[in-house]
Amino acid sequence: MSQRYFATCGRGIEPLLANELLALNALDVTPGRGGVSFSGDRALMVRANLWLRTAVRVLWPILEAKVESPDELYQVVQTVDWTKYLTPDHTLAVDSNVRDSRITHSKYAALRVKDAICDQFVSRQGRRPSVDVVRPMVALNLHLYRNHAILSLDSSGESLHKRGYRPHLTVAPLNEALAAALVMRSGWTGDTPFFDPLCGGAVLPIEAAWLAMRRPAGLTRKHFGFMGWLDYRVAEWAEIRDEARRGVLNSPAAPVRGSDLRADVVAHAERNASAAGIGHAIKFERADVQRIRLDGPPGVVMCNPPYGERIGEEKELIPLYRSLGDLAKRSPGWKFWVFTGNPRLAQAVGLTPREEIPFYNGRIPCRLLRFGEER
Repeated sequence: MSQRYFATCGRGIEPLLANELLALNALDVTPGRGGVSFSGDRALMVRANLWLRTAVRVLWPILEAKVESPDELYQVVQTVDWTKYLTPDHTLAVDSNVRDSRITHSKYAALRVKDAICDQFVSRQGRRPSVDVVRPMVALNLHLYRNHAILSLDSSGESLHKRGYRPHLTVAPLNEALAAALVMRSGWTGDTPFFDPLCGGAVLPIEAAWLAMRRPAGLTRKHFGFMGWLDYRVAEWAEIRDEARRGVLNSPAAPVRGSDLRADVVAHAERNASAAGIGHAIKFERADVQRIRLDGPPGVVMCNPPYGERIGEEKELIPLYRSLGDLAKRSPGWKFWVFTGNPRLAQAVGLTPREEIPFYNGRIPCRLLRFGEER
């Protein structure tokens, strides 16, 4: 039976997420603001959680209505027969996002949804589900925009960008889903070398290696939101997961490498790659960008240098950006991608970008800039 779903993502990533869903044979794929709606059966929803690299959550909308007050929201939520989705023995949690509506407080909106569900169980069965905000068996998401409410079951649970290989984040980490989006947007498919000269915690090389090895982003994840649902089928999940495992390659077809100036950062990158199950597939080294020489067949260079927002002062970062431009100049044939949220520092590269693609890193407006040879 086909259902309508909505996969959320960061701003600017919608076209890439839509392509991922099309590759999974999703139907009626429609990019929107902050996500992509699509149709498919239950197995597709499970595959989406396992495979999607650029998504944050996969939601199943079960209620849409116009509401202009907390009481109206309460009454609308009570029109749903909640015994279809949980029992008093389940735990639940409600996440809420409220914007440009008469209801202005997201936490209070979430509370009214929770009250409506629990009160229905009390009136019918004399018992109610309890709340667990850490790992609920059933997670709900309320999106309220211009008085239009959409209440969904959250099939993902914890955000899909949390892959599990970065237990200790660096000072200014790049979100895994965004990193995967940058690699995918570059057009790199794994048949040429990939190199990050400012690898930090190695999120770009790891996401690149996973992509090249056909390794699903959620393969090592132990829990998804749908696993707490009444109709969760363990055998279905095991079959889909095992099928994906059989398709994973042992290593990328071309080298994936990363480097950094500091030895402790390189060691941290190596630990993250090992935690991602691909410590053997990525080569890391300690190196100064000014001294790097790229040899062998040309490929893709991609990096996320500091923007001057959270790490260091802008003036101190100019030499770093200049050294990236110098590396591009002495590496003919390579395609260079620099992701930055600072236009002034981008000018310090000293080259005119052939392409500028807008993204957001959190709330910071950024650009993915392409230098180097034409494709």
